[in-house]
Amino acid sequence: MVTIKQFRAWALSFPEATEEPHFEKTSFRIKKKIFATYDEVNKRACVKLSEMDQHLFSQPDKTTIYALPNKWGKQGWTLIEMKQVKGEMFLEVLTTAYCEVAPKKLAEQLRSSNL
Repeated sequence: MVTIKQFRAWALSFPEATEEPHFEKTSFRIKKKIFATYDEVNKRACVKLSEMDQHLFSQPDKTTIYALPNKWGKQGWTLIEMKQVKGEMFLEVLTTAYCEVAPKKLAEQLRSSNL
């Protein structure tokens, strides 16, 4: 299980990432664009992935990581059940979401620092 404390620490460790409210959720953004949200009530994260990454991350267990069941899901918005996801997997998904939304220069900066 990944806690909101871990989620926040990882998300805010990315270059220029910020935390802001988003309706009843907490959002994590890069250059004002959301790459992830956290729903405290349902213990669920939502991240922005490419269609291919969404498919790859959801393959091992479609009850833990899965596309939103609507038009937003078709655009890459992906739900993650925080009570079920393993920390290492979540960090990989969160990093991928950040890189999907971040400007190319910042995404490359993060990728090169993780090598």
